[in-house]
Amino acid sequence: MQTTRVLRYKGFWGRSMDELKRLSNIAIKMEGVTGPQGPRELFDFRTPSSIEDCKVMSDDEIGGLSTSHLDWIVAPPAGSVPASQLPSPNSPGYAKFYGNISTHLPADRPDIKRTGYAAFRTQDRPRNLFTRGLWDIDPYIYLALRVKSDGRSYFVNVQTESIVPTDLHQHRLFVKKPGEWETVLIKWNNFVRTNHGFVVEPQTEILRQKVKSIGVGLTDRIPGPFELCIERMWATNDESDADQVVDASAAVAAPEQEAPVVETKQEGDLKTKRGEKVAWGSR
Repeated sequence: MQTTRVLRYKGFWGRSMDELKRLSNIAIKMEGVTGPQGPRELFDFRTPSSIEDCKVMSDDEIGGLSTSHLDWIVAPPAGSVPASQLPSPNSPGYAKFYGNISTHLPADRPDIKRTGYAAFRTQDRPRNLFTRGLWDIDPYIYLALRVKSDGRSYFVNVQTESIVPTDLHQHRLFVKKPGEWETVLIKWNNFVRTNHGFVVEPQTEILRQKVKSIGVGLTDRIPGPFELCIERMWATNDESDADQVVDASAAVAAPEQEAPVVETKQEGDLKTKRGEKVAWGSR
């Protein structure tokens, strides 16, 4: 696994000035009354240093053989490749999350019963003069991701400042065009609260004012290589730029033998502790 690098976020006063500008802009535009007038950038991979502000993980931390890496890739010049192979017009670059999934169990660790996962996430954001380093996405409906997927069953993972530190809010990253760049919107309220890979009951809404980190993981346990490219992640209320909107308002625990068969529902890898799978809706 790639070693986690030292954070290179701006210094305390630099972060504070950026936050002051953002808050001043909200006040000038009266967004507290009218609502946000544009998207809020959460994290982008348009500079080489961006990957240094992420943590990369895999089961090799417990003796497994899966590997995972996060590299920065220079985007090809516009016109040199089809538009579907460009993250966005004039984009300087993006991150490539890649590696290999192995389900082999470590011979010297009889306590390890399951391997076969890889993930990355943004590092916890440092504090500034005005905030504790958390994202407040309460004014927004969607999380947007600009990605190019190989079609495997990735999950988007959101961590908040929860009472239970190991809780994650997860949602399947559905794509329609594997191998091509596309923008996917996921409703914040449709993330499912999990803990150590199992759905937590009763469910609670995501703490929208206390988002700590966002990342992507692969837990399908299918041996072999994987590759997911990602340019940026942002909060938005605007569907117009999206190639598709994931609407899993009907995401519920469904017994395995009663899995929906309609095209708008797909089963993911999340299960309750009773073994019931989560059925996701998408359109």
